[in-house]
Order: sequence, then C-alpha cells, then structure tokens
Amino acid sequence: MIHIVFNTADIDILKKAFELDAFMQGDIIKISDDFAVGPLQDIYTPEGWEARKQWWRDVLATGDYEGKVDDGTVPDDLKVVQSLIEKLQNDPEEIAWIWAAQNKHDVSGYYWLMSQLKNFQGRIFILYLNNLPFINEKGNIFYPVNLFNIPPREFLKAKKLARPITTSEFEIDPDEWAKLCNENKGVRMLEGGKKLSQHDYDFYDAELKKFITPNWTTAHKIIGSFLHKAQHTTGDAYLLWRLKTILASGEYDVQGELKNMKDFEVKTKAAQPVTTE
Repeated sequence: MIHIVFNTADIDILKKAFELDAFMQGDIIKISDDFAVGPLQDIYTPEGWEARKQWWRDVLATGDYEGKVDDGTVPDDLKVVQSLIEKLQNDPEEIAWIWAAQNKHDVSGYYWLMSQLKNFQGRIFILYLNNLPFINEKGNIFYPVNLFNIPPREFLKAKKLARPITTSEFEIDPDEWAKLCNENKGVRMLEGGKKLSQHDYDFYDAELKKFITPNWTTAHKIIGSFLHKAQHTTGDAYLLWRLKTILASGEYDVQGELKNMKDFEVKTKAAQPVTTE
C-alpha cells in the first residue's frame, strides 16, 4: 500500500497511525508543490512545467527560501509521480491511497496528481475528509481543515472512508482541472466539495495591507498576523512576494533590505503637512 499526502506534517501523523493499525502500513509519498497558487497553463508539458518552476524562482528570489527550487531540498514532483507510476506498473497488486483534507492545497494537489493516474483505475483510492467530524485530543467534535490536525487514533475511523476513484471521476475531474489550467489565473480557492474557483495573483493583497500599521513592523510580524487572523491564507513565501510587490508601488514607508522577512520593516506613510503659498 502506498499513501500519498500533500504536507510534511501529514507524514508524521500517518506514521503514528500506522503504530495503531498494522493494516495501514505502507510507503508514504508527499507531493511538495502548492498547486493552489501559481501558473498551471500547459503544466503537463516540459515547457509548462519549466514555466512554473521559473515562476517559483521569481517568487522566492531574495527571500527566505531563495534557491529552494534547484538546490535539491525539495523533491521534483514529476520524478515522484514517475516513481509512483513505476511501482504501480511493476506490482499489479499494489494500490495507492490519496489522502486529502478539505482545503485548497490538498484538493489542488489531488487534481494535479490523479489526472496522471487514469491507467490505474480501480487501484487508486481517495480518502477525502470533506465535512466529516472527528474527536480532538480534548474529546470534542471538530471538523479538520488539515490532515495533520487529526489525532492518530482517529485515523482508524478515517481509513474506512477509502474508496476507489470512480470511472466518472477519472473522466470529469481531469476535465475540470484542464479548465482551471487554461484560465491562467494565479490563486485557487476551495468553494466546497472539490469545487475550486480562481482569482488573480493579487487576491490576498487587500487583506495583507490591513496588517500594515502607522508603526514600524517587520515583514515577519505582518505576515504572521495575516496567517493568524485572515479568513483565507496561503504560504508565507507567497505572502512575502505579494508584500514586496505591494511595496514596489511606493505607497508605504520601508526601511531595511527587501530580502528575508526579518530584514525589513514597513509602515503607512506619515501624513504630509499641507503648505500654502
């Protein structure tokens, strides 16, 4: 059995669940990219994939994660999927479980991945934790947004949700994903179920600006406040890129180097005195 997840923290929680249920034992594969942001056009061609990688290089340039695209610390998802396909081809009895919680990151990753696995219909299972209640560590009912929020013991219940991706899904979902790819937008949001909507790259800008105050504040604190308080959030690398883009307009005062999140501070511009002739 092969388990596929979309977050590093999901790996640790699954391993703990394995200790409680030997049936679930298996290899864990992680898809690293965040397909909820960035270009998707022609993503299954070498040119489209390289265009996406170049976009990430530009987003991460001069920031905390500069160079991560090419330094080998982040696995190439194309190679990860090719390895998965080879395992499925070499062992006709092998099956794969795709784990996805109800968030745009997991659902976008699901669409990108499953569109490449149609040849293994009947052996690819989905566990989509969509609006399903679980019991947290305090014994209260909650609806997890992320897989890693679920206590390990609750995975004994979650495994019962595993079902094969249907013939209909293998026909319809890739078509829906293709439409999203061709729209050439930069931000995807989960509307409910598996329905994704798309928005322009500046989708988070207006909310991000709300955390810039009249007092000098580091980019690190601005982004941290956004992540804790905003209704819709995304990765800090994307937010750092958007903050730098906002500051390029000259609407705000900046001190320090526009590099890492702790390297510069921002505040609203002081009111300029009115002069009369």
